[in-house]
Amino acid sequence: MLLLGIVVIVALLWSRHEESKKAKPAPPKITITTATAQKGNIGVYLDEIGTVTPVYTASITSQVNGVVIAVHFKEGQLVKKGDPLIDIDPRTYQATLLQAQGALERDQNVLAQAQMDLERYRTAWARNAIAKQILDDQEKLVLQEQGTVKNDQGTVEYDQIQLEYCHITAPIAGRVGLRLVDPGNVVQSSGGTTLVVITQLDPITVVFTVPEDSLGPVAARLRKNAKLPVDAFDRTAQKKIVSGRLLTLDNQIDTTTGTVKARSIFDNKSDALFPNQFVNARLLVNTLQGVTLVPASTIQQNGQASFVYVIQNNIAHMRSVKPGVTDAELTQVDDINPGDVVANSSFDKLQDNTAVAISNQPPNGAPNQTPKQTPKQASNSTPRKDGSKPAPSASGSSAP
Repeated sequence: MLLLGIVVIVALLWSRHEESKKAKPAPPKITITTATAQKGNIGVYLDEIGTVTPVYTASITSQVNGVVIAVHFKEGQLVKKGDPLIDIDPRTYQATLLQAQGALERDQNVLAQAQMDLERYRTAWARNAIAKQILDDQEKLVLQEQGTVKNDQGTVEYDQIQLEYCHITAPIAGRVGLRLVDPGNVVQSSGGTTLVVITQLDPITVVFTVPEDSLGPVAARLRKNAKLPVDAFDRTAQKKIVSGRLLTLDNQIDTTTGTVKARSIFDNKSDALFPNQFVNARLLVNTLQGVTLVPASTIQQNGQASFVYVIQNNIAHMRSVKPGVTDAELTQVDDINPGDVVANSSFDKLQDNTAVAISNQPPNGAPNQTPKQTPKQASNSTPRKDGSKPAPSASGSSAP
């Protein structure tokens, strides 16, 4: 009887255990959004802060002393090379030039007279009519008069230059700044007072720094005469202002900062860039061709390791990856293949070998982050005869 009671109790417990196993529901699937790893191109960029610097800046000062009698420009005016800017009273320099011209004319006639006498003495010497000493003296006298004439010519040219300095013209084409002198002001050649500043605006350059660790790839491309594109963004680095190209690198590294200066040049016909403006310069150093791209949001970190969840048969499998270049929310990765589907949400709930349910929209309603099509790829995504569309291929930023 005791044995029969034990058997009954064991059978009862086993029956209840089986019923509890059947009643326990399966764990719910985790709803996620996904993105597809795709093959494409991505740019290797260098982002640095730069300063807009004119190619030419002319700070004009007076080369003569005098009174300003006319100002020919308006503040902020665009001027061409050779346009009149400022006139200084020229009367003193005109008088000085006239005196120098008179002295030159006098000494030229004295020289002509000495040359005529020299010819007479040579004829007389040929006839033994005069002593050789007289002829020699006359030859040296002619040389003296030639030196006097040269001195007078130099004085005339100097006075002509001084007179030209009274009429100041634009040495370069560009925009003039605010007026710093008015008619009636007295200017001095030794004072160093700036009369007007002209800056060339088109083309214009942006000077930025390149870290010495990044100098090798940039210099290598320049040695091959590659035209490296540079984009200038506003202070927030959100709005692109204008595009140009890298012009050159400086010839030495700044030891205090470990950087080398780089100059890029831009067309500035619309005055989008202004001298001394701070911008964010974005240099395209290289373009990686045919690499695997995924949205940067799909890559998770576990300490120093990076991984993604690859979805196969509605099961999430953790896979380690090696991320590389990131641009425009896309990241180049190794260790996964184009076409692999990876999780793009609900990472706080995911674990290795977790069952998932794929949704077209994230839980918060934001659009799914799938690599966008380029215009060329979008034009090739034409419907098939059955009404379906081919999957687009991703592309990162490529060289313009």
